[in-house]
Amino acid sequence: MFDSGVGGLSVLKALRAELPHEDFIYVADSGFAPYGERDQGFVLARARIITRYLLSQPELAIQALVVACNTATAAAIHLLRQDHPHLPIIGVEPALKPAMALSQTRHIGVMATRGTLNSQKFKTLLTGLADQAQVIGQPCDGLADAIERNDVDKIKTLCAQYTQAMGTFGTRPGDIDTLVLGCTHYPFASHHLQALVGPSVRLLDNGESVARQTRRMLASLSGDSTPGQYLLLTTGDTATLQSAAGRWLGLDGPVRPLQI
Repeated sequence: MFDSGVGGLSVLKALRAELPHEDFIYVADSGFAPYGERDQGFVLARARIITRYLLSQPELAIQALVVACNTATAAAIHLLRQDHPHLPIIGVEPALKPAMALSQTRHIGVMATRGTLNSQKFKTLLTGLADQAQVIGQPCDGLADAIERNDVDKIKTLCAQYTQAMGTFGTRPGDIDTLVLGCTHYPFASHHLQALVGPSVRLLDNGESVARQTRRMLASLSGDSTPGQYLLLTTGDTATLQSAAGRWLGLDGPVRPLQI
């Protein structure tokens, strides 16, 4: 699995809970982050480089690939599937459909990167649900990067700025009662966001649904009852990924540098 940085650890956490006996390789492409503010061609190129690398390493022997990044999924997953038709490839997208099922006010907020909100994939998803609710999309420039760097003051400032820009949250008619976290980094700021929007507002991410989909798509699962292993790789600063993995997932293994 790969992400532009540490945000995909939120998906790794869900995957390890759903598939505790499977092994995982996590690539943080932090040396080329953030994806959300890059053009589509750049993101596609990086997605292809990382995928080819993972498939070219016999010792890794990957049996599925999770694109643990909303921006990369929107920009690249259809072409990755064309490139590698025999590899199960699972992507992530903002949890709009679950939000539709939960919302009572029919006003749903989506916090995401600019790349995700401007993508054709997101626009198609939105069009299919347009008659069911009002969706307020909020581009969150800089938030993924602040989470990447664990800049708490910046995270708090940006969360407040972007939730305020979206409108009123709550359960009254016209209020946003469901907030979709449309970037895998954002669940790591959920406690700040919940405090800002209030306890009555539901926050949704897609980690658990991606984990269930991965289980369904895997042709075979490990029969071993021992806990699965993990390997963490990064094109950026190893200390950043190691700190995030320890802070959010309790993982204390070493991080390997990756030059691709």
